[in-house]
Order: sequence, then C-alpha cells, then structure tokens
Amino acid sequence: MRDYLASESRYGTMTYKRAGKSGVLLPAISLGLWHNFGHDDSFENARDVLRCAFDMGITHLDLANNYGPPPGSAEENFGKILSSDFKSYRDELFIATKAGYLMWDGPYGEWGSRKYLISSLDQSLKRMGLDYVDVFYHHRPDPITPLEESMGALADIVRQGKALYAGISNYGPEETQKAATILKRLNVPFILNQVRYSMFDRWIEDELLHTLENNGVGGIAFSPLAQGLLTDRYLDGIPKDSRAGGNSVFLNADVVNQTIEKVRQLNTIAQNRGQKLSQMAIAWILRQPQITSVLIGASSSQQLRENVNALDNLDFSKEELEGIAAILD
Repeated sequence: MRDYLASESRYGTMTYKRAGKSGVLLPAISLGLWHNFGHDDSFENARDVLRCAFDMGITHLDLANNYGPPPGSAEENFGKILSSDFKSYRDELFIATKAGYLMWDGPYGEWGSRKYLISSLDQSLKRMGLDYVDVFYHHRPDPITPLEESMGALADIVRQGKALYAGISNYGPEETQKAATILKRLNVPFILNQVRYSMFDRWIEDELLHTLENNGVGGIAFSPLAQGLLTDRYLDGIPKDSRAGGNSVFLNADVVNQTIEKVRQLNTIAQNRGQKLSQMAIAWILRQPQITSVLIGASSSQQLRENVNALDNLDFSKEELEGIAAILD
C-alpha cells in the first residue's frame, strides 16, 4: 500500500461539536475500533478505514483495552498503523481508550480498582506506542470499589500526563453526578460520558442528558444503529451472513422480528428525507445538544463514507420528529 499523505481538504466538510463546556471539539461522527481492527481481521482493510476516516476529518478514534479479538489486538494493530501512517499527525488526533471490563485473569483484571485502571492504561500505551491518550475512560461502574478510588485513579492518570482528560462510560445519571462532583473537587477535566443510545434505546433521555448539561459534560453515543437493526439490512428478512443470522449475543432473530415493522416505517420517513435509514438514525441522535459525537463502527471505507453522509441532512421538521416519536412510542 502506498505511503499515506492525508487529504489537504480533510477539515472542509466535517461538523465539529464541543465536548460539554471543555475546549475540545470532536467530529460529529467518530470511529470506534471495537470490531474489524483485531488480529482476526484484515490489517490492510483496517488501515484503509483509518485513512479514509482521517481524510474525512474524523479526528476522534475510540479504543478500549479489550477490543479485538483477541483482547488487546485492536490497540496493537492501531499502534502499528499509527506509527506507519499517522505519526506526523498525532497532534491532530484525539485518541481514547478505556478499562473496566475483563482484560486479564485474577482479581486485578477488571472493574475499577486503582491498581487495575493504572496498570491497564500502562499496557494500552505500550500496545499503541503512545506516551499519552487524549481521554481515558472508566468503562463501567464498579458496584464494589468506592467511586472515590476509581475517580482518584483517573485524576492521578491525568496529573501524570498519561491522559489529558478523564471520561466515564455506561454511567447512569446518579453515578455520573457523583463522578462529576468528585472530579470537580479534584480539579480534573472531566469531559465525556460514553453511553449506548439509539432510536430503540432511549434510556438517557429520562435524566442523563440533563445531568450531563448541568455538569458541562458531553455525551458520546455508541451503538447508534442498534447493532445494525436501524439499517436496511433486515427490511426483507434476516440474511444468513448477518449479525442476527449468526450467533451474536447483541442481536438475534427474535429482536428483529419484534421490531421489523417499526424499522420499515422509519425507513419510509428516511426515504422521504432523501436518506438511508442508518443516516437518519445518526442524524436523529445528533439533534440532542448534549451529544457531542456519535460513535460508529465500519467494516469498510465505503460503509464509513455512507454513514458520514448523515451529516448532509441533520435538520428535522416538526412533522418528521412527531412521526418518528409515534413509531417509537
């Protein structure tokens, strides 16, 4: 593959949004490396997707310690691509990683202890060949470890220069408020809560969006397409090679069959807007002012470009929003 030189027009069309009340601007669409970037995947395809993303102004790349498969391999592959293609662009990138889920055996390989969080980030930095990440997330609340310990570890990580900002993921409104209070007291820049949010999963609308706004914290949404349900993939049935047609724990045939009529109705609204359903689903999330960015995965550069085209039409009429609400409620 040819040596990479980023597009000179990479910042010409991307929309950027502020992360809460911080100084950070993130692309409205960010790239997640949860799938398609591990050792079991094509390295050259991963490289092509990352090049395509940056050429379109996607500066925010989201990883975690256990992304792969196998765990850790997404960070390893990303580190290789970063070294070969993006070394001179490091200061233009906003790189995230996380720790909280199972990464290694024994009592210190998951959850939220100080030992685990700091050890995990040290391993992640080594895999990626980085001195620091731009934001480090606690990936999930720990029901046993005191929140003060987990947030204290994030604070020390920032003070040590291993991360520029602190973040949390999968935290509900009450937990988010407590985390914000602790980190504010520790004078640590807390800028993002990464949460699951889609047309079919709107739990954050009850209280969390309000909590984020009150604390000057941005939201970043993952699973915006409900594991592929909010696409045209299942409009005419369940393909054998699809996620629902396989052994996925995140989407199965029962879920598809229960929701397919709503999917078809939403698809009609998307068509009338001149969009694919996936594009409308992304635009629908971005209408929330508290949402800084929508995190998408991509199995190809073509799929990535298609989803980024959601930014061509972010406006909804009152009638469209009422029609979508009637379908979802």
